[in-house]
Order: sequence, then C-alpha cells, then structure tokens
Amino acid sequence: MTIAVGDTIPAVKLTTMTADGPGPVMTEEFFKGRKVALFSVPGAFTPTCSAKHLPGFIDKAAEIKAKGIDEIACVAVNDVFVMNAWGKANTADGKVTMLADGNGDFARALGLEMDGTGFGMGKRSKRFSMIVDNGKVTVLNVEEPGAFQVSSADHMLGQL
Repeated sequence: MTIAVGDTIPAVKLTTMTADGPGPVMTEEFFKGRKVALFSVPGAFTPTCSAKHLPGFIDKAAEIKAKGIDEIACVAVNDVFVMNAWGKANTADGKVTMLADGNGDFARALGLEMDGTGFGMGKRSKRFSMIVDNGKVTVLNVEEPGAFQVSSADHMLGQL
C-alpha cells in the first residue's frame, strides 16, 4: 500500500555520513517533533537528479526553511558513500541532509518502490517529495515515470 497524506512515516533505518563514518538514522527519531521537507530521487549522479532535483533544493534551501521547514532531506536507494560523495559534489552540506536507503527498505515501506531493472538500476525509489510534520505526511507529491514537476523545490515552495 502506498503512503498517503495523514499517514505516519514507517519505522525504518536509513544511513547518513557522520564525522565518524556511516551512522544510522531512525525515521521515528528523524521526523519526531519537527517539520521536514523530504524528497527522493531514483539515483545519485543520474541526469535529472543531478542537474535539477538536488540542485533545486540546495538553491531554494533558505526560502524553504523560511516557510517553516526545520530540515530538508534527500533520500535515494544508494549506499551512504555514494550519497555522501553526491552531497559533497553539489555542496549540499548545511542545506540538504543526504540519507541513504541502501537496500530500498524505506522506498518499499512507503510503497514508492520502482523497478529500474530494465535500465540496469535494480529496484529504486520513485521520484517524490513530501512534507512530514512530526512524523505525519501532510503533503505528498509523486511523479509519473520519467517526469520532474511536482517533486521539485519550486513546486514545494508553492505548497508551503
């Protein structure tokens, strides 16, 4: 079943890079007591994700946070080392938190997994964005395959 507005984010362990190396991020703790703008991409370093999706949220980070968002996070079915390198390559530090869903557990739990095996990418996450307020989904934008419109930073700004 696909997550919907009003649902609670499922309890899943993600990973982020810390000063001491890879560190766990428990979704219950990450989303608790704050408002988070979360977006997901099919893959780090892929064309649309690198040229538009992540850069849009980096460029608009201050505007998004000025609208009451406590944190902006990007998640992808990539390992923590790739997500960290991608964040560094795009100067995301301090603007967008990079979260790795290495095994796709989060995408699967949300019901937003996609099959990219035809493109040699395996199981990935659909492209989406959401606003999560204290663990509850208040806004959900899921893209049609191949599209990039409703999950963009500009679209989200219009929703805040």
